[in-house]
Amino acid sequence: MPEYNLVDEPWLALRPLDGGPPVHLGIAETLTRAHEFDSLSVDFATQLPAVLRQVLLPVVVAALGAPATAAVQGERLARGGFSAQEGEDLLGYLAEHRARFELFDEVAPFAQVAGLRTVKDETKGAAALVATAASGNNVPLFASRSDADPLDLTPAQAAHWLLHTHCWDTAAIKTGVLGDDKAKAGKTTGNPTGPLGQLGVIVPMGRTLYETLQLNIPITAAANLGKPQWERPPGTPAWEQRPVEGLLDLWTWQARRVRLVPERDGSGGTKVTRVVISAGDRLAATPEWEPHTAWKFAPPTKKTPSRAPERRPRRHDQGKAAWRGLDALLAPVRQNDEGTFETSVLLDRIGALQEDGWLPADYPLRVETFGMVYGTQSAVVEDVVHDAIPLPLLALHGDSETRLFLLDVAEQAEQLARALNNLSADLRRAAGAEPIPWGKGQRPGELLLHVLDGLVRRVLAGARYAGGDEDLLERGRFAWEEAAAWRTWEHADALLAAAPATTFAGRTVTPAGKQGKAHAFSLGTAADSFSREVARILPRHAHTARTAVRDRFGALEDTAKPLSGAHVDA
Repeated sequence: MPEYNLVDEPWLALRPLDGGPPVHLGIAETLTRAHEFDSLSVDFATQLPAVLRQVLLPVVVAALGAPATAAVQGERLARGGFSAQEGEDLLGYLAEHRARFELFDEVAPFAQVAGLRTVKDETKGAAALVATAASGNNVPLFASRSDADPLDLTPAQAAHWLLHTHCWDTAAIKTGVLGDDKAKAGKTTGNPTGPLGQLGVIVPMGRTLYETLQLNIPITAAANLGKPQWERPPGTPAWEQRPVEGLLDLWTWQARRVRLVPERDGSGGTKVTRVVISAGDRLAATPEWEPHTAWKFAPPTKKTPSRAPERRPRRHDQGKAAWRGLDALLAPVRQNDEGTFETSVLLDRIGALQEDGWLPADYPLRVETFGMVYGTQSAVVEDVVHDAIPLPLLALHGDSETRLFLLDVAEQAEQLARALNNLSADLRRAAGAEPIPWGKGQRPGELLLHVLDGLVRRVLAGARYAGGDEDLLERGRFAWEEAAAWRTWEHADALLAAAPATTFAGRTVTPAGKQGKAHAFSLGTAADSFSREVARILPRHAHTARTAVRDRFGALEDTAKPLSGAHVDA
């Protein structure tokens, strides 16, 4: 078997702080030099939380322990990098467990099962590991290759996709293997997706990789850490459904049984062309202390009115920017029209660190969100959700002006989109057509949100530097409303200009069954209703506009009076 040990081999790509080309390092150097790099660089967005959770974070916590108090966490952050002693402890830990990080070991290959094989000793192409590659039922839209095309992976690529499979793999049927007594007719059914596929993953990012690591480690007592997979006995084909046994067990959860099949390439190097993937351990339930997700509370239903609200991981919405979910990101608990939400424990702790003085108010926190959209019984990957937004730390305080400001901005953007959709619907009714059905066709409000996206991100970044100054925040509110109004009316004017001539006269619409009040729709009523709605949503802009109109007419009256007097005298 070829040797490829993840402790030393340069399989991780890191972005230097000075913006130079990526540097490729093994686990040992990545951690001891973590303060020198901005972040990890990956080929596919959802690989980042997989590498963090399956390797870097558990190595740090297993070697150094998790912070037991907020003060310990704050001190680690303030240090800016691992101390000399911590560096020695990290290297010592990796040396002690070095054998378990060998990717192609014959006895205990990293995150795999040695000798894993089917009854007929069949293997699949390496594409079975790659979420973006056509393989079996998983055929991405516009894929440039088919299932029959070979896909060769370097050991570094194979390691990344191996971790990704444990975190995000599709559900449904998996290949049955020898030693799996739950397999029937060569298959194992009922498999869930990988653990991260059931979450809306939230990863706080710091100024350096070191700070990112510290921000992603929750305060945890030593008794609740458990063991990572490489400290457990080597994996076997058998799997079980069981509860999590601590934080390290959760992070390194082996959701699949995998064997990479390496071979030599033409230049004497190693490549992975074939794999075996079968069913792995199943989480009995996502633990309530899962750090990398926000939560929602499912209300009781008519069938179960006495049932207490159920707390579930909140998944990200496909096609929505992360700022459109600010309600769930800010403050411990938040309630809106869609339900009750709770932020991730990591963001909650970061807000507390700022309150305690360990982080400055203008700390450049970035929040990255990740999710997988599955289709057809979660057996195929339809889309990947990924976004990154700046997040002012003061917004994480439940009663701060910064938080209220940002929530208002996000809600105003949504309301403007709805107002534009209503304008479109009214104009279509005035022309004798029906509004664009929900979920069919592109509604103008979605286009407006796309245009407002850059504005909202600038507001998020600007709020960080305002530092809670109410005067600066008020100036920011005014600037936001002026810019949002301009862009909204730009879209509205396009709709009004495109309206057919028949909308001037309009028409009267009577509800089906002649029950209810008839409504008259015309170009004029639609424009008037929209104008009043925009004024309600953006009160500062409306006040400024009214003042400007009064001033202009007042100036005209002042100019007209002497002219009128001269005329009379004449």
